[in-house]
Amino acid sequence: MKTVLVTNDDGISAPGLVALRKALQKIASPVVVAPERDNSAVSHSLTMRRPLWVQQMEEAVFMVDGTPADCVTLGVAKIAVRRPSLIVSGINPGENIGDDVNYSGTVSAAVEGTMLGIPSFAVSLAGEAPFHYEYAAAFAARLAKWILDHGMPRDTLLNVNIPNGEGDPKEIRFTRQGRRTWEGAIKETKDPWGRKHFWIGGGTPSHDSRRDSDAQALLAGSISITPIRLDLTDYEALSFFKEGWKDFSG
Repeated sequence: MKTVLVTNDDGISAPGLVALRKALQKIASPVVVAPERDNSAVSHSLTMRRPLWVQQMEEAVFMVDGTPADCVTLGVAKIAVRRPSLIVSGINPGENIGDDVNYSGTVSAAVEGTMLGIPSFAVSLAGEAPFHYEYAAAFAARLAKWILDHGMPRDTLLNVNIPNGEGDPKEIRFTRQGRRTWEGAIKETKDPWGRKHFWIGGGTPSHDSRRDSDAQALLAGSISITPIRLDLTDYEALSFFKEGWKDFSG
């Protein structure tokens, strides 16, 4: 069976990771390499100013005192006996859509895998607790098998968001990354000595209204699958500046 590297940003004991590994065991040989603790919103950070240690928890399960990107890098280069055919990151409790993708450790693990030339996808469970991971894990395993059989476009990862609930979603939509900003996300508080502090998080989200966006797919009760490319170049803007520069330089 092919090797699948499994990771997340919520830590080695996260229930979404446990459910994902169990589901993937039916179609591949999963090797889990995950952070020792919660690394939510660490984005694509790598640990470069201290050494990393790896602890084997059980057969094919390893814990790293680093970030999700660290886990993928070490998993591919040093831990997995065979080069993984696929990398799956998740299952994150809570959606990763719109602008949040830029902060997500879950998505960044899939980005790192794609940078290493390995097909990768991130999977998140949208909504609020209690989270029902079984359906999301089963769908992730189905998707993993399809990718193992058919492959993926080069330099492209998938960001998958699945509605939380016990019933099946209405449909699967292939979507664009939308926009999602937050109002009131910075909370001002004081400690017991009256010193001012700030918490970043929470707030009220504004969802992308375009029907083909990831946000609208979830609001409709559908699974959202968004292909994301490593190339961040804005080609329309590139043409604009190339043409405009002629006037500037002339």
